[in-house]
Amino acid sequence: MIYLVTILLPILGGIAVSVFLNDDRETDEQIKSRKMSLRNRIYTLLILLTDLLCVMVMVLKPKELNWNITDRAGICFSVDSFSVFSLSVILLLYTAVCFYSFEYMKKEERHEYFFAFFFISLGALIAVCFSATLVTMYAFFEIATLSSMPLILHEMNAESVAAGKKYLFYSIGGALMGLCAVLLVYSTSTHTVHFIYGGFMEPEMIAGRESLFLAAVFLGIVGFGTKAGIYPMHGWLPTAHPIAPAPASALMSGVIAKAGVIALVRLVYYSVGPSLLRGTWVQHAWMILAMITVLLGSTMAFLEPVLKKRLAYSTVSQISYILLGLSLLTDDGIRGALLQMCAHAASKGCLFLCAGVIIYLTGRREVKQLKGIGRVLPVTMFCFTICSLSLIGIPPMGGFLAKWQLACAALNAEKEGWAILPPVVLLISAMLTAGYLLPVVIGAFFPGRDFSQGDAQSQGRSRAKAQKQSMKPEKTQAGYTEPLWMTVPMLLLCVAALIVGCFGMKLVSWL
Repeated sequence: MIYLVTILLPILGGIAVSVFLNDDRETDEQIKSRKMSLRNRIYTLLILLTDLLCVMVMVLKPKELNWNITDRAGICFSVDSFSVFSLSVILLLYTAVCFYSFEYMKKEERHEYFFAFFFISLGALIAVCFSATLVTMYAFFEIATLSSMPLILHEMNAESVAAGKKYLFYSIGGALMGLCAVLLVYSTSTHTVHFIYGGFMEPEMIAGRESLFLAAVFLGIVGFGTKAGIYPMHGWLPTAHPIAPAPASALMSGVIAKAGVIALVRLVYYSVGPSLLRGTWVQHAWMILAMITVLLGSTMAFLEPVLKKRLAYSTVSQISYILLGLSLLTDDGIRGALLQMCAHAASKGCLFLCAGVIIYLTGRREVKQLKGIGRVLPVTMFCFTICSLSLIGIPPMGGFLAKWQLACAALNAEKEGWAILPPVVLLISAMLTAGYLLPVVIGAFFPGRDFSQGDAQSQGRSRAKAQKQSMKPEKTQAGYTEPLWMTVPMLLLCVAALIVGCFGMKLVSWL
């Protein structure tokens, strides 16, 4: 029962608050303000209660919940170490983004709708983490896709609608490919279909139809990898991120895209079993696609002038580090992948929040407009710097530990000559990452002698013509006042990225 309460609390709570405290029809600004304040207090209680319930489930590990629909399929929830890990990452970022959004969404219309789908998607992702079978995971994977699409559609202009459609088409198409693998596993397995580390499939189960089995699994890898932005199914990421509000971009990049990673881990490591794929064309094709995506994403990010779109292409590259580690099909590979999953969620989530502060306070969106911005937004750009170092792979940040583990795992996994390729690809990508992030940092803090303080304080182009004068950020002689609700979550994510770098190996060794 506690599983259902934990999943339904954010979903029903988010819907109820957004419906009953809707202020669309209010014309009195004081009443609107009071309703917004009340909503935020309830949202705070809701996110903290959800965190508490999830921690209780992770610690107590209640008895498995089964609801059989047929003799082989049904809804089944349980908790294992991978559930604990993935859910911890999700809760960290959702909690930080929730508090951040209280300030950011003041400038947005329909903020109650944003929070409604925010909490619905959180409940769906919790269910994905608790899922004990492929059917359960697939069902809530689809719900997470549908509930996160309105976050992209939030502004409801032509661009956001087009981006939302693209996200939906890619995600549904990928999920249908993933369904092929799910159906084959269920039709082939002769006994349990519950997740077991190492998989429950045996060679004799696929005897005589090995080719069909490998083709279906590869479809599943590409299909679930679509959510994670694997080439050639990566196109939705750079389209959706620049259009969505910054809090939604942080969630899409930090955890929602990683629903695809969770699905891949459950399919390959907990159902099919890595031993059945090791050394096959499926493994080699998976590795090649992951390496292509790493280089493609880094290169496109290096060439991109718009900050949020640059970070979106960076997400394509950085999540493919995770896919590359998983494709090694070794324990060392999955350790590196999990480290990268955690480090990337904290670092990239923080970078998108930093971009949101810049847009919220100055309206600037392009990299060339950020020269000297560190003088007026010092805390924001400090957080941007720390998390950029993590993505590049500078010790002692989490990104360094993850990339080190991935490189070592690749060298230990194969003795053939081409095994050197993954470390080389990681090194080239790290240099490209430095090339598209460090110039932003250097220009922000060291703009040059010919740059004046007045230039740093000049207002960028307005983000929305309809913004009210009362909603404009306060600007002082020293620059802009960075809101506490926005800076604290960013600092928290910086600390999380540092903790992963210092203690990450102990965590994954326990897992």
